[in-house]
Amino acid sequence: MTTESQLPAAPVDACRAWVGDRPQPQADAPGRWVLDPCTAQPLSWVGFDHPGSIDDVVARARRAAAPDGPWADSRRARANALHQVAAVLRAHAPELAALQSMENGKTYRESLLDDLPDTADVFDYYAGWTDKVQGETNPVESGALNYTRREPVGVCALVVPWNFPLLLAAWKIAPALAMGNAAVVKPSEFTPLSTLRMLELIDGSGALPDHVLQAVVGGAEVGRALVSHPGVDKVSFTGSTAVGRQILTSVAESNLATVTLELGGNAPLVVLDDVTDLPAVVDRAATVLFAQKGEKCTEPARFVVHRSLHDEFVDGLVARAEALQTGDPFSPGTTQGPQCTEAQFTRIQSLVHQAVDGGAEVVSGGGTDPLHDQTGGWFLQPTVLRNVALSNPVHGIEVFGPVAKVTAFDSDDEALALANGTGQGLAAGVYAGDLARAQRFAHRLDAGQVFVNRYGQYDFAAPFGGFKASGWGKELGSASLDAYTRRKSVWVEL
Repeated sequence: MTTESQLPAAPVDACRAWVGDRPQPQADAPGRWVLDPCTAQPLSWVGFDHPGSIDDVVARARRAAAPDGPWADSRRARANALHQVAAVLRAHAPELAALQSMENGKTYRESLLDDLPDTADVFDYYAGWTDKVQGETNPVESGALNYTRREPVGVCALVVPWNFPLLLAAWKIAPALAMGNAAVVKPSEFTPLSTLRMLELIDGSGALPDHVLQAVVGGAEVGRALVSHPGVDKVSFTGSTAVGRQILTSVAESNLATVTLELGGNAPLVVLDDVTDLPAVVDRAATVLFAQKGEKCTEPARFVVHRSLHDEFVDGLVARAEALQTGDPFSPGTTQGPQCTEAQFTRIQSLVHQAVDGGAEVVSGGGTDPLHDQTGGWFLQPTVLRNVALSNPVHGIEVFGPVAKVTAFDSDDEALALANGTGQGLAAGVYAGDLARAQRFAHRLDAGQVFVNRYGQYDFAAPFGGFKASGWGKELGSASLDAYTRRKSVWVEL
């Protein structure tokens, strides 16, 4: 494990210099101040693209991804380009990690050691796929030959959230480019700086042809203009269920682009009564919940624990929550930074209050951290709630923060009812001493990915995506290749 003393120094001064060189606001020009989550003070002004400018952006992308052009046609060149992108990101990892922590609030350690390696590696992974996507011949009646081709879809609109600005952008960009498409990325207006710098570095490296990868910046108006543009062939969105529904409406009324949606989580983690090492379960539960200040769609937000283990589980979770050190993301020893936005900071507090009004009990935390009063930053206490019943209005709501909701159960059927009793189905987990029992239970969990006896395992080769209101389609693995290609059936008369 890398220690604090072994971490490369965060180039904060260089990042602030880059931020300071950005254009300042002009009268009536659309844009917003990106705020520092640690102080709620302005960090950098970011001008918004005008919705009308999307026409030019998409036109450039269409030319770059022309079916008879060099990008779509050269698999080896695409592979080499993606390997170059990966190398650029590794070379600038400390800078990108620092920018991301400045605008998002996650610790520098999390940005550098968790996010950046995968951000670079996913480009290498999809570089290896460029020459491995094949068509097939089909057994049609004699007298004809039928085969299929996998072709790029064209222009891809990639809409990225604020919780993982770099990693989730890379999850979308890498497979889109590997399959010969052009990509237009829209980062969140709350965390655009690290993404813009990443694309600036890629552009400066010469790894990609002109306009194969572009960015637009703005809020909902710019997002609607992009996803509904008639020249866009594919939309991939990660974010809230409410915005996902709006995107579907926009696409249905305009371009009928294909859509991949990765939406809300609120995942359950079920602890059955035959678990043999409860402290290890609690350790893992606390690690995956409280990391990245709980702003993760797949985090185990709901803990469904057998009554015989419930009190010990809660006590262990409380001990680990109270051991966390809230503070500046760049300070050694900080294990939880501020929430990313003021709206999320306020929303989390409101949901905790609603949960209590609905019968839940706060056993740890539950309010703002003292640092909030000292700095104005969006710092919250890690919080543990118990007795969050199925009838509690917050049971079915994704808090998306450092808040654990714990509920006891007596039977496996009751546990399943609690685990499956929400509209979301992105992820779920189960722990049991009997592996066969755990697998049987996992098969009954209504979620797109289920973790058995170790919550939170990920690999580029495994599909990522949910059921129910948690989204449409999958990312990563070969699933992304399906999302960023179209299948053409060709008939030949013999």
